[in-house]
Amino acid sequence: MIIKTAEFVKSSDRWQDCPEPTMPEYAFIGRSNVGKSSLINALMNHKYLAKTSGTPGKTQLINNFIINESWSLTDLPGYGYARVSKSMRKDFEKLITNYILNRKNLVNLFILIDSRHTPQAIDIEFIEWCGENGIPFSIVFTKADKLKPTVIAKNVEHYKSELLKTWEDLPEIYVTSAEKKTGGEAILDFITKTNEFLMHNHIKF
Repeated sequence: MIIKTAEFVKSSDRWQDCPEPTMPEYAFIGRSNVGKSSLINALMNHKYLAKTSGTPGKTQLINNFIINESWSLTDLPGYGYARVSKSMRKDFEKLITNYILNRKNLVNLFILIDSRHTPQAIDIEFIEWCGENGIPFSIVFTKADKLKPTVIAKNVEHYKSELLKTWEDLPEIYVTSAEKKTGGEAILDFITKTNEFLMHNHIKF
């Protein structure tokens, strides 16, 4: 997929205030400081589309973008470990879950995981929650440039083994590096094929 246009639409603090659900929508979410904004910018070939920060929890609203005038990309607040109060963290969680459960044009949720770490309970729990609620999702490992490929592969396999304790099959899994711009093409190919399937089957929202 060639990204011709990537336009910021709006930020919302309620899912009801998001743009009209007329296009296929793909949302990105992950633990705070997972490199979500950097990956989005790399995918869109745009340095400043999503706001990046060294401070975890920078994204605190639902941020919507229109890509190639044909599909929507959503940057969701990170979950867990944000340097905010417990009450604000609960507000984030409510914002996130309400969006995911109610956004009728949400085609796929990309769950980002830091490839440098062993399986984290908060990531596993969120993935389990998505499964329990029938949310279509893919897993995206980030920051693959930070360790040797053999170590990254080992960490990914560790996650797979952990998930297969409760899952019969695993979703699409991508290994990416925003720094080296690797793995993004596979994600964009997935989005292209999904959009073509929706169009071919005349699925509207």
